[in-house]
Amino acid sequence: MKPIAFSKEETADLIPRLQAFLRDELDVELGALQASMLLDFMARDLGHAIYNRGLYDAQALIAGKVEELTDAVFALEQRPPTR
Repeated sequence: MKPIAFSKEETADLIPRLQAFLRDELDVELGALQASMLLDFMARDLGHAIYNRGLYDAQALIAGKVEELTDAVFALEQRPPTR
């Protein structure tokens, strides 16, 4: 699996959000460099678990849709007339 990496634009959006969360929820002030290092750690060491959860959720959604389609196709089945 390819490592999770954020674009410059994504990083520019995520770092202030991470800083705000840490400040507001944990009363911790981080500079931009520290927040960037924390974001890198989270992506590298925790990102796979979040990514995999998304895959499992998508897989479950797709399986449900396939079941719906299977039922819809089965409903189209033609039967001989009864006498």
